[in-house]
Amino acid sequence: MIYNLVLIYFLVPTFTIHQFHKLVVICFFSILLYIQLSKSEMVSENFTHNDADQMQVTEKDTIEFVLDKFSQVKKSKRIGELVEFQAMNKYMIMSHNQEELKILGNLVASHKKIPLSDILDKYEEHLKIALKKEPTIKTHLNVMMHIFGYFSKYFGQSEKGLFWELLRQFKEGQITTGKMLSEIGPLIYRFNNTYLARQTYFLLYADTRPGILFAVFTAKN
Repeated sequence: MIYNLVLIYFLVPTFTIHQFHKLVVICFFSILLYIQLSKSEMVSENFTHNDADQMQVTEKDTIEFVLDKFSQVKKSKRIGELVEFQAMNKYMIMSHNQEELKILGNLVASHKKIPLSDILDKYEEHLKIALKKEPTIKTHLNVMMHIFGYFSKYFGQSEKGLFWELLRQFKEGQITTGKMLSEIGPLIYRFNNTYLARQTYFLLYADTRPGILFAVFTAKN
């Protein structure tokens, strides 16, 4: 994460101090999410190794982490905390159940009409329903396409072609979810997208090593 930040700073000399400050903010949010994950006691023993360089959080860990963060939101009894939770976990929830994500969004939006205590109870009920449904290649593809929309305007034909090829490989099971997100993750820093940097989807699924797309953009710029 910090490696990506430093690499971008030195390889993209056109960055202004203001732009670099935005990258620092993005990095801060990502580190904060990692610290929160560590505090929830889901480290070491619950990890499985895909190879010598990578650790992957299990699906059980993911669900426990998200539910633990919601329990803190519920205790706070603040609508702002719920709005923030919904925003940070949007793509995580979408990977499980897009229909329930819409219901959760409508619940958050109804806070001026319904007592917050009722909203929190209903939200918890539907959040658990959403997370019971296991993510599939199809649902992950849907999330990746949504995320791709944030960057597609910056892509030339060669970068788009590479992205579609990576999607094909993912769809056919040739590469993992973590590998796909390792291609997308560094672009968050490259294009200063603070919204995506705060997504738990990247923290819990991504292989943090820079991918091919990031290397292409580094060479290109």
